[in-house]
Order: sequence, then C-alpha cells, then structure tokens
Amino acid sequence: MKKTQNQMLIIFGASGDLTARKLVPAIYNLYKGKHLPENFVVLGASRSAMTDEEFRQKVVQESEFLKDKISKEGKDFIADFADKIFYEDLGDNYDTKYTGLSKRIQQLNEEKGCEENYIFYLSTPPSLYEVIAKNLCEAGLTQEEKGWKRIIVEKPFGYSLATAKELNEGLHKYFKEPQVYRIDHYLGKETVQNLLVTRFSNSIFEPTWNRRYIHHVEITNAETVGVEKRGGYYDKSGALRDMFQSHLLQVVSLIVMEPPINSSAEEIRDEKVKALKSLRIMTSDEELANHTMKGQYVASTINGKKVKGYREEEGVNPDSKTETFAAVKFFVDNWRWKDVPFYVRTAKYMPTKVTEVVIHFKSPAHEVFKSQDVYKKDNKLIIRIQPDEGILIKFGVKVPGLGFNVEQANMDFYYSDLDSAEIMDAYERLLLDAMQGDATLYARADEVEAAWKFVDPILKYWENEDVPTYGYAAGTWGPRNSDDMFEGHFGWRNPGNRLTDETGFCIL
Repeated sequence: MKKTQNQMLIIFGASGDLTARKLVPAIYNLYKGKHLPENFVVLGASRSAMTDEEFRQKVVQESEFLKDKISKEGKDFIADFADKIFYEDLGDNYDTKYTGLSKRIQQLNEEKGCEENYIFYLSTPPSLYEVIAKNLCEAGLTQEEKGWKRIIVEKPFGYSLATAKELNEGLHKYFKEPQVYRIDHYLGKETVQNLLVTRFSNSIFEPTWNRRYIHHVEITNAETVGVEKRGGYYDKSGALRDMFQSHLLQVVSLIVMEPPINSSAEEIRDEKVKALKSLRIMTSDEELANHTMKGQYVASTINGKKVKGYREEEGVNPDSKTETFAAVKFFVDNWRWKDVPFYVRTAKYMPTKVTEVVIHFKSPAHEVFKSQDVYKKDNKLIIRIQPDEGILIKFGVKVPGLGFNVEQANMDFYYSDLDSAEIMDAYERLLLDAMQGDATLYARADEVEAAWKFVDPILKYWENEDVPTYGYAAGTWGPRNSDDMFEGHFGWRNPGNRLTDETGFCIL
C-alpha cells in the first residue's frame, strides 16, 4: 500500500453530526488498522465553544458511534487515539480572520511534525465553501511552498448547473482543481468500485458490455424510511437532486465509460466525464413526459403501523409537489450504447432498502426453445451495491425430466464470504485516498457540471404545474404505472432483502 505522509486534517463544522457519526469513527478505524502516518493530527474547528478535552469527550470517549468499538480496547489505546484530536473555537462566524486558527495549526504542525501537509474538510453548508476558502487563503494556509494543501467538500455540490458553476468558480479562486476533492461516499463502497473490475478484468463480460448483447440497464436505489427529520431540507431538494444527480449518475458513469488507458485517477476521471457528456439531454416536453416520472409517498400502514404521508411530515409544505420517487429513462449517444435504454429510479419508503445495478442481456438471435417461456426471462447480471453486497448471474438451465423445459438458475457471490478480507467503510476509504493524494473516487469540476447539464432540463420541466406527481402508498414499489416506462414486456426488478429474492409489486 502507498505510504501516507505526515499530515493534519482540519475539519470545519466539527461540532456537527457528520464528524461524530462518520468522520471520527472512520479515522479511528484507520488508526486501528495502522493506516495513519506516524505524525497525524485532527483539528476540529467550528463555532461552538469547547476545549480540546471536551471535544475529545464528545467525539471519542462519550460518542455513541464509537462506544462499541472502544469498549473492546484498552484505555491506553483509546487515550493515544484521543490525544491526536484537538479543537479550535472560531467564534460566532466562519467569515472572520483565521488568525487564531492559523496560529493553532502552526503550533500543532511544529509540535507534532505534520510537515505542513494540510487537508481542510468542509462539513458545512455549501454557502460557506467560498467563504472558508477565501479566509484560509488570506491566512496563508493554502500556499504549497512547504507541504501540500487539499480541500474536501461535501454534497450537495450545487442546486443546479448555475450554482454548481458558481461553487466551482468560488473554490478555484483560492484552490487549484487538483487540490479540490468533492466527496461522494457512494464511490467509497467496495461494490461500486468493483463495477470497474467486473467490467475491465473479466473476459466473460468485457466483450459483451455493449449494444450487441445488452438489451437494457436498470438501477434501483430504494430506502425503507421516509424523510424523517430532514423534511425541511428534503422539500427544497427532492429525490432527483438528493440521489440521482450525485450518487446514481456516478454509478451510471462507471457503467457507461470506455476503458481508461490505465488505472490512474485522471485517466479514469477523464473517461467518466466523457460518459456523462454522452448522456442524451432531453429537451422536448414530449420526451420528458414519456421518459421521466415523479411520485410522492402517501399515508399507509406497514406491518400494522400507520405511517405519515410525505405532505404530513414535519417541515414539509402541505401542498408540496416535491418528489420522493424519481424515475428516468434515457439513452447514451455513443458507439457502445446506441439505442440501449437506461432506467434509473430512486425513492423513499419502499419495501426493501437496496441499491443495485441490473444488466439485462438480449435473447439469443435464434430462439431454439421458442415454445418455452425462457425468452421472457432474460439473462441478468445483478450487482448489489448495498446491503447483502454481491454479484448474481441469472441464466437458463434445463429442468430435469423429459423434454427441454428451461428455468432460470442463480450463480451468486457475496462479499461477506470473504472472511479474511478487510472491507473499509466508504468514509475510511475516501479519507485515506485524500490523505494519499488519490483522487480516483472524487468528482472533478467538469464531472459535476456534466451531471447537472443532464439533470437541469428534467428539474425545469417538473416545475410545470401540469406535470403529474403520482401518489404511491408508503411501503410499495412506487406508482403502479412506473412499469409503463419500459419497452415490451419488461418492468422494474423489485428486489428482496436477499440478493436472490424478487418480490411482487407491493409489500405491506
């Protein structure tokens, strides 16, 4: 493994939920796995008044997100980890001179030997990205005469193409593009990364990964909960912005992209950008009406428990038309994927929590067993991203007995079978990559903008009053007419909790 240089991680918004829930546990796992450099410091910075010790208590000793892990370790081990964590109070406003912060960083750098290598992690609203970058620059903390400087920003990266461009331009005033790491935790998942390996390292799939052999591709991202306490945020965002534009289009780019020259970060990201630019942008109302669908969950009863409809959730406008279900059919305008439809959906309150990619292969050119129903059961390659991570191949086999009765069989692989493998959490992997300067799994500026160029016309069309928002009972697989988007006899695969399961339309 690549050697990780001595460095300091400065987290803005450190008093927030993300730091305690995701970042510090990820850093702890890296520490326990001996992936951190010898000289490593975490400096939390936010507007809350805390001492170093109080911050350590909050995110380590008394953290509900670490209690199970640290309970298994000795006190000295935990104390050594906590001693790497510090805190700086920024006062009432992020838009202030970072004189005190700069002095604290310099002090810790000299005491702990961080070699002036700094990562600035912005766990803050996007409206503060440029503000923080500007103040870091004015404090002399972005200069790379000695050591490197990197900045990590969280999603949402923009609300539209225009706002994404504004964010990029704002960051580029103070940081060069190679210094900017736009984090998408979905790309940190092993099964997402395995899309590249499945495609490009297996001669079983690589020759068939094109329009000659693939009939269509579908991607499902489903959650079994509603908006919970995020109603205020979600009502201004919706499923298309929240999941499709970022996470799911990243997955699409890995499916669509051409083989990179090599496995370097820039070569892979170059091909991802080309893939996103090749998505056919829908412009006509007719096309958008036929190829997109929005829905919203309504009140229902799940396992005997009554659940609220979306418009009844806290923070949601009672007349809201914000989608909790979004489905899009689109095409890719390049040689490999001409006329192959892609179907992508994401939704709240569905029967199964799942994210998976389904590659549907075409039927053989000559149907020898035409009298059998087998040709309505196409061969499938199913890549389960979460949970029950694994890969499933569905193919035809002869049923024992007289005649040539054909049935589908499963051939499956599960990551859980790799007992000896060290599977990192998404944030662990992404943080370590940033520490090592590997931007492969981070989105580039042109990548983000290409995704927004595709999504913007859909969002604009959905603003029209006459665009229907279909209701679906919470706990079902979305609007009943969502299968109408498909060509022929096909419809959505409704996966069960296990990789090999397929459910009916409705589970209540």
